[in-house]
Amino acid sequence: MKVTITSIELKGPLKFFALSANAFSILKQLKSTNYKDFNKQGIWTKHYTMTLWNTEQELKDFAKSGAHLKAMKKSKQIAKEIRTITIDADSLPPWKEAKKLLEGANAIRY
Repeated sequence: MKVTITSIELKGPLKFFALSANAFSILKQLKSTNYKDFNKQGIWTKHYTMTLWNTEQELKDFAKSGAHLKAMKKSKQIAKEIRTITIDADSLPPWKEAKKLLEGANAIRY
């Protein structure tokens, strides 16, 4: 199984409203897939998600379609930095471990 861990650092606290609008649509899309587990957390300008997938192909199909694809195309309008990493695991890691893994991930900076 695959776990994708993502962090997004917003350009400012008011960008939270745009993030929330995108997140609502993305969660609706996610619920229509065969994902296994999902968790999120965030405060102020730093937000995180973790999603567990059966296969890498399911993950790619989700990431490159629908609301998620639309949000990624608009991400530079709201994000200062995005980090993402995909690992092999049978369950979502604890947040402390997930955030440590993200420290070594490549960052997209706008």
